[in-house]
Formats: sequence, structure tokens, C-alpha cells
Amino acid sequence: MDIARHVFVSGLVQGVAFRYHARERARELGVAGWVRNLPDGRVEARFEGPPERVEAFLAWLRQGPRAALVTECEVRERAPTGDEAFRIVS
Repeated sequence: MDIARHVFVSGLVQGVAFRYHARERARELGVAGWVRNLPDGRVEARFEGPPERVEAFLAWLRQGPRAALVTECEVRERAPTGDEAFRIVS
């Protein structure tokens, strides 16, 4: 049974290819959903999949790519919506 999470990532997370790395990591893990930059400098992501894959992606988001500096990761539980791919949205 799939689970879903809605996450807001704060810190140095824009201008460091965070969304592109997130998309690649999500695809590697087989997690579906989306990621986007917010006007306030945070990155927002919503994703779903098997619990172990969602948790692995969440662990990655808490670190981010090498150039990022994540200071906070606010996580909310959500109901899965049936997304089948992971994409960058605007």
C-alpha cells in the first residue's frame, strides 16, 4: 500500500539544481509526484510510493544535492493520488 508526503525544504535549496537532482533521485527510487521552487526560497515536493521508497526519498530531501544546505524539512502526511511519474512543475 502506497503512502504520500508533502514536504517544504528550507535553506540554500534554490540555484543549486535541487529540483533536477530530486527528480533524478525520485526516478531512481520509483517514487512519483512533483517538485517546485517557491517564491520564498523554499522547495516544495509532493510524492508517493511504497513506504520504504518514500522514506528513502525523504531522507535524500533532508540532505539534498552536494551544493545545497538544507536547514529544515517540514513533512506532512497526505493520501496518495495515483501519480505515475515524477516531474518538475512551476
